[in-house]
Amino acid sequence: MLIKYLKILIIILLFFYQNSVYSKNINSSDFNSRDLSNYFSAINSYDNQKIDKALKFFNSSKHLISRDALYFKRYIFSLVLDGKTKRAIKVLKNNLSNKNSDFFEAYLLLSLDSIQQKNFKKSKYYLGKLEKFKKENRYNLVIFESLKNFEYLFRNKKVLINKNTFGAISLISRSFENCYLNNKKTEPYFLSIINNDQTDYSRYSFFYINNLIKKKDFNQAKKFTDQIDILSSGLLISQTKNWIDNKNFKKFNEIFSCEDELDILGELFFVIANLFSIQKDFDSSNFFLNISNFLNPEFKFNLTLLVDNYFINGNYKKAKIIMDKLESDDEIYYWYKVVKKANMISKEFNNEKSFNYINSKFQKIKNPSNKILFDMANISKSFKKYELAVNYYNKIISKMNPDSILFKEILYRRGSSFERLGRYKESDKDLLRSLEIYYDDAYVLNYLAYSWLERDHKIETAINMLERAYEINNNDPFILDSVGWAYYLVNDFPKAETFLKRAIKIMPDDPVVNDHYGDILWKLDRKIEASYYWQSVLNLEDTDEEMKKNINIKLLKGLKKI
Repeated sequence: MLIKYLKILIIILLFFYQNSVYSKNINSSDFNSRDLSNYFSAINSYDNQKIDKALKFFNSSKHLISRDALYFKRYIFSLVLDGKTKRAIKVLKNNLSNKNSDFFEAYLLLSLDSIQQKNFKKSKYYLGKLEKFKKENRYNLVIFESLKNFEYLFRNKKVLINKNTFGAISLISRSFENCYLNNKKTEPYFLSIINNDQTDYSRYSFFYINNLIKKKDFNQAKKFTDQIDILSSGLLISQTKNWIDNKNFKKFNEIFSCEDELDILGELFFVIANLFSIQKDFDSSNFFLNISNFLNPEFKFNLTLLVDNYFINGNYKKAKIIMDKLESDDEIYYWYKVVKKANMISKEFNNEKSFNYINSKFQKIKNPSNKILFDMANISKSFKKYELAVNYYNKIISKMNPDSILFKEILYRRGSSFERLGRYKESDKDLLRSLEIYYDDAYVLNYLAYSWLERDHKIETAINMLERAYEINNNDPFILDSVGWAYYLVNDFPKAETFLKRAIKIMPDDPVVNDHYGDILWKLDRKIEASYYWQSVLNLEDTDEEMKKNINIKLLKGLKKI
């Protein structure tokens, strides 16, 4: 950290020196302690993702902004990250003669502004400026080539033949190009994305249905959404199905139209933002998300990615501000807001307060959909409200088709809830029925087998089930722990140690794994090592009081006394 600030200090000193030498019009009073303080504060706030504070300091030292390239670039980024993209473009326009505005994102924003104004002469000019940065990294290349193709499409009303291909992004772009031109190939293109076996592109079901609604093909839209399993669908698709089921067709065109150039570009930059988020580059993701929102502010559902990015980084204040922009009359997104806020309450306060909040909101929903019931069942289970979870799973099962792909999953979740309640007969019934539907589910095999081991029930069968689970997924720490513990119970301690050693490397902060490993080491007469792992259990966040009590006895008296 000290080295970082020393570097900044050197840059500032050089900056002030160069300006004092080369600018005869600069008064010495232009550079004072306040300038220095604002510079440090702006850089520090920006680096710590406190964008609102950074902007305050940037705005307090605007005469520095135009003279320092890095400072200027961060100011533009801060404006966009704060949702002030229009302001960022205005600042760039006012500094076109300034060499500090010569960077990729500057020309990107100016290109988009020109397209928005339908000034294609200027957009072509700025794209020319943008091109020189395309080889800096893969993302620059993808963004430049994609934007060049769309700008040509909007200007000439025909597709540019481009040899560059970028996998799924090219397929998505081609779909929207055809949709914009109202070509017959539109639906096949969208379906080819949706049916992609490599990655989940179910999001594009929305755009496929949107196109059907535009053509007033409501029957085909209904037929398509009837095939959607709402329990396994994402937010946008769940809401899409909700709109179709309620014949709320006007919603589609309100938030997206293939005839609108900016709507299409908004989706392009959402895709880019999502790719950055997957790679955990949240600053870049948020930058392009704000550009996406600037281009199509009506598609507020895209803001959920912005909320998720801020949540992951612990910026709950900013996440709440963004959440407030989501409509409360859209059932699925209203529930998303409730769940996300409950998660924040859990992080900031405690689990009980979090559950009380979400439960109070749930009770006010008169006729919750299966999607919301499913969420509430899983949430209740995660908060160890197993009776409540079973009640909600019962409601879902009563409404479900047994042939549904998720039926076995609900049985598994209800069965594991029964097991936590000590209702083993009901638990075994659900878990075995789930395995009848699909035997090679490693997690169901693992759960049922481990439950039997804990009860000293059908040990040999349980070990066979665990070995099968291990064959299916040999790198899952829970399965490794279960297999190791099975060998422990049949006194094969060396073999047990092999599995638990791998489990603890993958999941070092799990109390049960550490406890099991300690027990095995004790049996192998490696008592000092055993004590080390038992001691570590006491320091882990997820260790409950009962386990702490047992661990303390082990540390004092050894394993035989438990």
